[in-house]
Amino acid sequence: MNSPLFDAGVERALRASLDAHETQFRKGSAIPYVSHPVHVAMMLTRMGCDAGMVQAGLLHDVIEDCEGWTGERVRQEFGEDVAGLVEELTEAPGASWEERKQAAVDHAATMSPRAATIKACDKLHNLSTLVIALEESADSASVWKHFSRGPESTIEMSSGLIQALAKRVDPDLAEELLRVLGRLQAVC
Repeated sequence: MNSPLFDAGVERALRASLDAHETQFRKGSAIPYVSHPVHVAMMLTRMGCDAGMVQAGLLHDVIEDCEGWTGERVRQEFGEDVAGLVEELTEAPGASWEERKQAAVDHAATMSPRAATIKACDKLHNLSTLVIALEESADSASVWKHFSRGPESTIEMSSGLIQALAKRVDPDLAEELLRVLGRLQAVC
């Protein structure tokens, strides 16, 4: 079987992601954060992406969110290809939320198709879980209180990012992103 799911590098990336995100949880829930990169990796695998992309999907937030993780560490442990993808997906630290999100939209228009696909899966999972939380909640304010910005800013930023990514990814993935954005708009 030649699936990335049975690749030694993917197994190492899974273990690294589990360890790196060990104490983190999804916003406003008891769900371990690592469920997010695992979902991203599952989407990439289902789409037939290569093992390097699946590894990067598992590691896409480690530089940004986990102490002790740098591009150099990813490079040493997983190689240039995976490190390059993870670095391409990492937001610059120190900027305001608005600056970081606008930079992400601007960057999406020029990122490599492989990185854009990972970013699209990342966004798809994040928006899907937000929509589910909002649909299941009797009080949307109780969901939004865990986010840096409210529904209007989130929808506006997500729309810009999705428009940029839609030009760089598979049409089916772009369509799925637009569908989940529509669901978010409907529940807000």
